[in-house]
Amino acid sequence: MRDFIFKRLLFLCSLLVLLICGGMVFSLINGAIPAFETFGFFSFISSPEWDPTAGSEHYGALSFIVGTVMTSFLALLICIPFSLPVALFTGEYFRGTRAATIIGSIIDLLAGIPSIVYGLWGFYTLRPILIDMNLSEQGFGILTSSIVLAIMIIPYAASLSSEFISMVPKELKEGAYSLGGTRLDVVRRVIFPVSGSGIFASYILALGRALGETMAVTMLIGNTNNLPHSLTATGNTMASVIANQFGEADGLKLSSLIAIGLLLFLITAVINFIGKMIMKKLS
Repeated sequence: MRDFIFKRLLFLCSLLVLLICGGMVFSLINGAIPAFETFGFFSFISSPEWDPTAGSEHYGALSFIVGTVMTSFLALLICIPFSLPVALFTGEYFRGTRAATIIGSIIDLLAGIPSIVYGLWGFYTLRPILIDMNLSEQGFGILTSSIVLAIMIIPYAASLSSEFISMVPKELKEGAYSLGGTRLDVVRRVIFPVSGSGIFASYILALGRALGETMAVTMLIGNTNNLPHSLTATGNTMASVIANQFGEADGLKLSSLIAIGLLLFLITAVINFIGKMIMKKLS
């Protein structure tokens, strides 16, 4: 009887998750319909124009899609060469030592810092450095927000990758050592092939975190509706434009912002789906 009740409870919880997800998608689609009907779906996602002038309103999401993709993938590229060595440090080379414990605790601490704190650090510390290096006139732009995003997602990628690296069976590594392999050989030929799908999943999750980040990016990207043509240019992401303009929006503009939210949801879902397909091939 207890097993029956427990199974039904699990089923109801799973059904509740599906209902919540379905309700979110339905509300986004329902709110985005006026924008798609007015401008057309493909015209909306391919137009960089964002003109809220009364009587000649025209909205397009291309500038924000490009801004989101540029900041997120650049942050991921910056993240990889820093997070992977940290994962190897804590999950393999110094696993179980005091040093690994301290580093792991610091990583967990960084993962728990609110994004507004990262934004403040980027605004008052990183931005003046970029100005002094003549990389940006005012310090705002794609590059600034990408660097801060990279710092934000390093703890997630490093922590998860470390867990997968530490799960590699000890017997496999000992077998490689018995055949004369060095520590580097074991990492290259045993650890990475065995834990590769898990490490890849870690970076997919980190990318998803970067795609949806709002506050830190809003503080540093410049918040212009222009299509960014370089890493030092200012722009907007899909999340930041919603955060900046949702409170004062109504009518067609509100519908366009909801449509951008729907597109962000779809982009995240597609990236996660592609990541899972690649993980299946790697595993």
